[in-house]
Amino acid sequence: MTKICHITTVHQRYDVRIYHKQCTSLSKKWSDINIIVADGKGDEEKNGIKFHDIGKPTGRKERFLKKTKQAFEKAISIKADVYHLHDPELLRIALKLKKSGAKVIFDSHEDLPRQITSKPYIPKFLRKPLAFFVEIYEDRIAKRIDGIVTATPFIRDRFIKINRNCIDINNYPLESEISINHSVTQKENKVCYIGGITKIRGLSQVIEGIKDTSLKLDLAGEVTDDYLSELQSISGWQQVNLLGFIDRKQSQDVKNSSVAGIVTFLAEPNHINAQPNKIFEYMASGLPVIGSNFPLWKIIIEDNHCGICVDPTSPAEISNAINYLADNPKIAKQMGENGKRLVQEKYNWGIEEKKLYEFYSNL
Repeated sequence: MTKICHITTVHQRYDVRIYHKQCTSLSKKWSDINIIVADGKGDEEKNGIKFHDIGKPTGRKERFLKKTKQAFEKAISIKADVYHLHDPELLRIALKLKKSGAKVIFDSHEDLPRQITSKPYIPKFLRKPLAFFVEIYEDRIAKRIDGIVTATPFIRDRFIKINRNCIDINNYPLESEISINHSVTQKENKVCYIGGITKIRGLSQVIEGIKDTSLKLDLAGEVTDDYLSELQSISGWQQVNLLGFIDRKQSQDVKNSSVAGIVTFLAEPNHINAQPNKIFEYMASGLPVIGSNFPLWKIIIEDNHCGICVDPTSPAEISNAINYLADNPKIAKQMGENGKRLVQEKYNWGIEEKKLYEFYSNL
């Protein structure tokens, strides 16, 4: 019997990629699936998957120094055959876990070296040199472990030069996330954004743009007090419904009643070649997508006729796209149907699940 252990000190226990997609899929083939988490919510077993909680860290420093060590100790006590690491800092324990005789996989959710260049809490003069050394470190460890899983083809193309046993497992929607009944009569006079609310995700420009429309913006996600104050000072704020963190059922309700879904990330190095879940989740719900005009995003959104790409720094382009979709409901509906069909045929978790099974079986 193969015992599998996923490890994260960053993500929540019900993380969509880790729990809802990967571990839930793996539990259909293998019976002993474990997840080590650091969220302070205690041990539990859910749908046959065992959670091992090592306690919530008080900050980044404790997470990096203390929780990584505790995660290693817990992992060794589980005695797994396969360890699947989900955070870059866990690479520090990858080779030690290999010494136990187990297979070790690193799951690269983000292109960390490019992501570092946009981190606001890192001084600007340190970002490029830190990114350089982080990439060297990641590559050195990645070369010596048993396999690499990545969240996008772009990240895969980076790691496959280091480790040939590398595969992209994309965060495409689950079958349950593909809306069955989706009629234009359900629509309300609003658009939506669902996800982390940060400056580099272009929300300031979206709120600036919404004022030149007659629509509301449903804004769902967690936001810091500082950035919230900044957003509230923008003239379009009176047209914003701030929903805070919402669960998956609430998220689906918001999408079903919206005219369009917005994902206008700014052109940070980590965004340009990313494939945000939001794009495909909007498409799965039959929503036309208003996205950033990055080359990869234009291929997904505009070439497939399922939305409009805009300059994410331009409130005018954002408002024009919103107004166009609101004023042309038949075109918006067709774009939404195109997106949903693509998710059903190509951009869905069922396809990625088969790739995950093959990758694990080959280990």
